[in-house]
Amino acid sequence: MISFSVVIPAKNEAPTIEKVVRATIKLPECSEVIVVNDGSSDDTGKIASDAGARVISHPYSKGNGASVKAGARAATEDVIVFMDGDGQHLAEDIPRLLNKLADGFDLVVGARQSGSQASIGRGVANKFYNRLASYMTGHKVEDLTSGFRAVRRKKFLEFLNLLPNGFSYPTTSTMAFFRAGYSVGYLAIHASKRVGKSHIRPIQDGVRFLLIIFKIGTLYSPLKMFLPIALVLFMLGSGYYGYTFHYFGRFTNMSALLFTTSLIVFLVGLVSEQITALMYSGGDKDIDKDHKG
Repeated sequence: MISFSVVIPAKNEAPTIEKVVRATIKLPECSEVIVVNDGSSDDTGKIASDAGARVISHPYSKGNGASVKAGARAATEDVIVFMDGDGQHLAEDIPRLLNKLADGFDLVVGARQSGSQASIGRGVANKFYNRLASYMTGHKVEDLTSGFRAVRRKKFLEFLNLLPNGFSYPTTSTMAFFRAGYSVGYLAIHASKRVGKSHIRPIQDGVRFLLIIFKIGTLYSPLKMFLPIALVLFMLGSGYYGYTFHYFGRFTNMSALLFTTSLIVFLVGLVSEQITALMYSGGDKDIDKDHKG
């Protein structure tokens, strides 16, 4: 079995954090459990510390992604397991993640099965994200937004600057691993119903989830997303031009607008593709300074 660190981002998880920490820390190869207390207003930090976790406390809430980044920097093992502190993820699934990681994967994600989603809306949204990500990567993506995952620390640190401070770090990190050509695997799990109130805000996070769709495209292959849009606009422009030329014998401003917009969208995608390539080109040059002698 591989020795590993566990990182648990937590905000106001006092009712569940003790149980999660104790269940995780007793696993044979678990070297440490790091709880990142993200500005909690309850006793999350103290309870986690009393349960045996190493606690990193933020003076104010910085976001789930910021907590994950802080935990990844502080971890000492070459393998990190990320999990939530709300009781959804089961410690007994960790050895299964690690066994799959040992099969040659760089990232293994716990893919939630039917009945594990918090609501029907969330389930439908996640299915849409999975299909979009599968189209973008050319590989089947079973769960793009799951926060339960095992990863090789050195490779995860390569993309730390790309990760947002908010809730979409799973999406960003998964797509970054695909883009870099690393091996990503999935393991079927059942996520329990969370204890307490979710930190998801329906309106703000609904908009954020829509932005994730565009982030998926721009993170992985922007041209693959922008080119179909450009083609649709070009076809609309051509169709409208054919209609106006046939019936009125002229080229209209609307046709010109559609053609111009099509060209602009295509050029934006082309430039974005080059920028994305440059973002990932430095990954192989990064040095894990924490592991240097």
